[in-house]
Formats: sequence, structure tokens, C-alpha cells
Amino acid sequence: MTEPSIAERVREYLDAHPVLGDALRLKVANVSAVARRVAEDLDLSASEAVVAACRRYHRGGELFREAGVRRVLRKSRIETRTKVAAITVTQGPDVLQRLGDVVEELLDESLLCRVIQVSRGTVIIVDEESLPRVLRTLRESQLISIRKNLVEVAVTSPESIEETPGLLRHLSGVLAAQGINIVEALSCYTDTIFLLHNEDLTGALGALTKTLK
Repeated sequence: MTEPSIAERVREYLDAHPVLGDALRLKVANVSAVARRVAEDLDLSASEAVVAACRRYHRGGELFREAGVRRVLRKSRIETRTKVAAITVTQGPDVLQRLGDVVEELLDESLLCRVIQVSRGTVIIVDEESLPRVLRTLRESQLISIRKNLVEVAVTSPESIEETPGLLRHLSGVLAAQGINIVEALSCYTDTIFLLHNEDLTGALGALTKTLK
């Protein structure tokens, strides 16, 4: 198998470090400084080849993609919900069977209820008031964790979001830049949803509101 060239390794590195890649694309980074960082992390000699690869780093569709994200964000709105809980349970058909009735009840009552299957279990997101109803249906051995005092921040966008790559990355980056930890994140249909700690709500709303303008 052919070893990747220096240019390929640099490109892969920058793809995996979007902050550096974006700075190069926007021409706000010192190319030589970025090249030194890349060379150090990849254990390469700080050669002209690394500098040249950084200078050439550009994805033709990136600027177009960013413009598409901006168009979608201008048509989006933010919705919040406080006093949210996230329950993580073990995987298995018995768990889903036990949850069936209470999930149906909560949905019939128009209460918050999101059930997300992950590789090692299932995450149930509900209002804190609904938490006892969910827990009563489960065995103690099926519980992995319970997180309370969370807030849900949902960015609701037009249907064109499904054909607009990069939105989740953009919004996650906005929150990360403010030092906000994302407890859970999901993107479904027109909604990009973040679960955050209660104390981060004000900062998240401020940052996201600015990026929607």
C-alpha cells in the first residue's frame, strides 16, 4: 500500500482540525505558524512541503457551503425548554418494551419525550416532571445514568437544512467557542437540538442568537 504524501497527510490533518483549516481558508492565520504546528503534530520536518500544503489547503465548495449555512440560519429560530432530564439505560428489547406505554402516554399528552438508541444503550429525554413515570417502568439494573437540571436548546430551520451540510458543525463550534459543554446533540429533520447544563443557557442563547443574524 502506497504511503500518503506529505500533502495528503497535511490535508487530512487540517480536515480533522477545522479551526486551523477555517483560519487558513479565511486567510486570517499565519501559514508558517500553522505549518510548524502541523509538522510537530505529524512528526514531520518543518519543510517547505508542509508550508506549501498549508498554503494550498482549500476546499472549493467550502465557501459555498458556508454561504448555504448562513442562508439557512437567517431563516431559523431558537426554542428553549428548561427542567429537562436525560436518562441513559442499557440496551435490549426488554427495555424498549417497558418504555412503550409510558412513551405513548407522554406523547399523547404532548409532553417532551425523545428516545434515541445509541450503540451501547438508549437515551430518553423528558421533562423532569415526567422522570418518575419513566423510572417506574424500568428495573434499577437497567439504569446507566440520570442527568437532571438540563436545558434543551433547539434551532429550528427550514426544510432546506437537509440539503445543507455543515450546520451542526457550525452551531457546535459556536457553543464550543464559548466554552459550553454539550451534554447531548442531535440533528433530526428541521431541528438541531442541544442538551446543555442549566448554567450555560444564557451564554448559549447569546451566542446562537448572534449567529442567526
